[in-house]
Amino acid sequence: MPQPPVPQPAVPQPVTPPVPEPGARTPEFPAATILGYPRIGPRRELKRAMEAYWDGRAGLAELRETGRRLRAETWTDLARRGLAGQVSNTFSDYDHVFDAALLLGAVPERYRRDTPEDTAFAAGRGAAGLAPLRMTKWFDTNYHYLVPEIGPDTGFRADPSKPLTEYAEARALGVETRPVLLGPVTFLLLSEPTADAPAGFAPLSRLDAVLEAYEQILGALADAGVGWVQLDEPALVADRSADELAATATAYRRLGGLAHRPALFVASYFGALGEALPVLAAAPVEAIGLDLVRGELPDELDALRGKVIVAGVVSGRDVWRTDPARATGQLERLRGTGATVAVSTSCSLLHVPYDLAAETELPAELTGRLAFAAQKVDEVVALAAGDTGAIPTPVPAAAPVELPPVAQRSPYPVRAVAQAARLALPDLPTTTIGSFPQTGELRAARAALTAGRLDPAEYDRIIATEIDRVLALQEELGLDVLVHGEPERNDMVQYFAEHLDGFAVTRHGWVQSYGSRCTRPPILHGDVRRAGPITVRWASYAQSRTDRPVKGMLTGPVTIVAWSFVRRDLPLRTVVHQVADAIRGEVADLEAAGIGIVQVDEPALRELLPLRAAQRDDYLDWAVAAYRRATSGAGDATQIHTHLCYSDAEAVLAAIDALDADVTSVESARSHGRILAERAVHSFARGLGPGVYDIHSRRVPPADEIAAGLRAALAALPAGRVWANPDCGLKTRGYPEVTAALRNLVAAAREVRSADPVPARQH
Repeated sequence: MPQPPVPQPAVPQPVTPPVPEPGARTPEFPAATILGYPRIGPRRELKRAMEAYWDGRAGLAELRETGRRLRAETWTDLARRGLAGQVSNTFSDYDHVFDAALLLGAVPERYRRDTPEDTAFAAGRGAAGLAPLRMTKWFDTNYHYLVPEIGPDTGFRADPSKPLTEYAEARALGVETRPVLLGPVTFLLLSEPTADAPAGFAPLSRLDAVLEAYEQILGALADAGVGWVQLDEPALVADRSADELAATATAYRRLGGLAHRPALFVASYFGALGEALPVLAAAPVEAIGLDLVRGELPDELDALRGKVIVAGVVSGRDVWRTDPARATGQLERLRGTGATVAVSTSCSLLHVPYDLAAETELPAELTGRLAFAAQKVDEVVALAAGDTGAIPTPVPAAAPVELPPVAQRSPYPVRAVAQAARLALPDLPTTTIGSFPQTGELRAARAALTAGRLDPAEYDRIIATEIDRVLALQEELGLDVLVHGEPERNDMVQYFAEHLDGFAVTRHGWVQSYGSRCTRPPILHGDVRRAGPITVRWASYAQSRTDRPVKGMLTGPVTIVAWSFVRRDLPLRTVVHQVADAIRGEVADLEAAGIGIVQVDEPALRELLPLRAAQRDDYLDWAVAAYRRATSGAGDATQIHTHLCYSDAEAVLAAIDALDADVTSVESARSHGRILAERAVHSFARGLGPGVYDIHSRRVPPADEIAAGLRAALAALPAGRVWANPDCGLKTRGYPEVTAALRNLVAAAREVRSADPVPARQH
């Protein structure tokens, strides 16, 4: 499929801001730049190298060579595309936030190993007898980061070896780069206190010690000849207190005042800087980045006079072509103030796939509207050169869509009585979240079916055999509510996208979620409609093979939209409610097929929460309404479950309650049960399953540990409403560890039932 021409190198000329002080020299800032680039590899090469290393099939040398090769290929390709403003130190073997902890020497002692890679893997995956660091979402994206732990006694020891190494690698290829560091304020605001920190301790109180390490790092980079350093401060686009803004002023007054340092570019993204803009404008830094996709042009442009404005006019969060008229208009307005302007992406391109050229099966009409990371680089270069002819005009806004109202379910007390009579479950019922391990055989069968090498009837036989295996295992373990294991599904969102009108799916559009975990977000480009049942066949088959209740498994409308690249020509709420109507039809068909429990997962409910408090109530109102729309047709005796994971659910507990699901399961194990301390949990009106087994770690929790988690839940929650479950699906784990962990889960639930009398269920 023909692609827009690649701009020729060296068209944009570097821009130089006014000289700040007599005798001082600010290096040129490139006219075209990006804030970061994908790092997993166009064919997930890094994922495979990591997993080979973890499995013992490859050594550390092979893993490091894969990383070195991927970095070199990226720098070389971007130079060929004409991008002079390249970055380094954005590569990571696991997570860039944990890399910042390594850079500062702020790694908890229990994770320290002989190499930085093994240290990161221990923190991210855990080890025998060692739980991993808590993991949560990177702002409002679907990327997950490891949460640093900072206490009053945390020691900071600068180790600039990684940024120095990557800078030297690029320079050896003839590419001058700008090392990227997570900014000191954002690093501390994203951290959490160590377990032994006193009540009220805030990691930001350690700013002075952290700044000492940054001073040493900046000095080392200057010694190496680095001209510019990028300090990422996305936390500044959220609501910030007066103390946090004062800390920001202190940080950049101090770093900017260093006599020996590279020029400083403070990058913000994911929204407008707001009240943080004048703070940065007053700081002695040479460049400030503005996200002009999710934020608007600020009124205080005069305050930025004398600095380079790095204008983020090309979106790093979606796969749509840039609107050339809008981007050019923003750039012209900035230049009209006399400001020195560079063209950039709005944020790192970590959040989009590598290259549209790899997709040969998408419709031509859709392809002409798309831009992946490589094409977004082309757009940046073209805009900097004033050449927008190769950027197509965007599709005009669609006509408003009217969705009919739907009836709501009966009150919970009425439903609870009907469900108890139908399901007859014990106290502390045990279940799993949905998926079971995706074996190599299943993945191979799916690939063979797609390639036409496997007969569909044989594929169905393989799926049925796997469902039988999963059901037999759950019955043998003694679980109360079963799942079919989802062997037919490649991904909890993509599977539905493949069966709904209005979506397209890619073959190579991989995006990193965390560690070696990657997803292929579908492209939601048109009106969403369901042509017929999607999940009923295999749910019905599973229920026919057992006398125990089997959950029908669906993905909720907010999550389907949040984990897709979504059309721009309709309001997001309208798109979400279209998806809700499709899911409502699926709930009705499952119910008609005799499925008594339907789980509609919404792990992305917290993820889409706006970063500014003023916008949150409106979002939560329509997001909750969409969920209730999706589940509104279920009868009283049909039990509706939902699930949320790794999303700091305590921040939206009122909204979770408002979803009106009969049972809600949430992540709790990896965050050490902190959600149970929330006052709102104590009055939660329906069933709640605070996950007592962290599935993202290879560690198998012992039964007494799970039992302790269940007792903690029973101490916090109303009597008779607690469920026992893992905190997420089991797709990424192997059967030996899953079997051992679920055996312990069932044993723990039985122990607590027998040793600690559980009051009767309340309705």
